[in-house]
Amino acid sequence: MPVRKFRSLQEMEDALWRQPGDPELERAIASVWDFAARTCQRTFPPGVYKHRSIEAAERLREEWEEANFQAYWRRQPG
Repeated sequence: MPVRKFRSLQEMEDALWRQPGDPELERAIASVWDFAARTCQRTFPPGVYKHRSIEAAERLREEWEEANFQAYWRRQPG
């Protein structure tokens, strides 16, 4: 990765953005998704779940998110 020098914080922020259609944008998105998949492996039980209400579906989703959060911290060293 090349080293770039910035004269201000604004120049640094502007360098982070990609224009639509820029081939580098697709590579940057793929890189972020790959990093997320390696560091925050989320799992959900397979299958289709029926719920009586939106609240019941949200409670189940929150349980899965909590389980994933706890699994993440168990994987951390130390």
